[in-house]
Amino acid sequence: MMPIGPLMVEHRLIERVVKLMGERGRMIDEAPVNVGFVDSAVEFMRTYADRCHHGKEEGILFRGVRRKSLKPEHAKAIDELIKEHVYGRGLVGQLAEARSRYVGEDEKAAGDVRRCLLLIAEFYPKHIEKEDKRFFMQAMDYFSGEEQDIMLMEMREFDRSLIHERYGRLVEELEGMNRYKKR
Repeated sequence: MMPIGPLMVEHRLIERVVKLMGERGRMIDEAPVNVGFVDSAVEFMRTYADRCHHGKEEGILFRGVRRKSLKPEHAKAIDELIKEHVYGRGLVGQLAEARSRYVGEDEKAAGDVRRCLLLIAEFYPKHIEKEDKRFFMQAMDYFSGEEQDIMLMEMREFDRSLIHERYGRLVEELEGMNRYKKR
C-alpha cells in the first residue's frame, strides 16, 4: 500500500462529515442551530481532519516531498495545499466562535454558523479533490517503494501516538476539573 492510501481513506470520512455540515447549514433558516452537532463537527474537524489528517500530510508526506528535487508545479502545489489547510482551520475557528456567540444569544450568530457550515461544505470537497486527483499520485513518483514503506510506517506511528496524546490531554483536563471542585 502507498502512503497516500490511508490519506485517501481519511478523505472519504472527512467528506461524509462535511456533507452533513452542509445539510445542517441549509436547515438553519428553518430550525434552530443544533449546538451539539456543531460541537461534534468542530471537534471532528479540529482533531481528525486537521490534527490527524493534515498532520500526516504536512508533517510526513509534504515534508518528504520537499526533501526531493521538485518540479516547480509540485512545489507550488504543496504551498497551495498548506495555505488551504490554514484557510480550513480558520473556517472551523470561525464556526466555533459563531457557535459560542449563538449560545450567548447573539442574534446574528445563527446566520454566521450557517455561513461557516456552508463555506466548509463548499471548500473541503474541492480541496480533497485537488489532493486526490492532482497531487497525491504525482507525489508518489518521487519515492522508491522502500521510502513509501517507511513513510507508511511513520504515518501509522503518528496515528498511534496521536490517540495517546489526545486522551492524555483529556485526563489532564478531567484532573483539572476535579481539583477545581475540591476547593
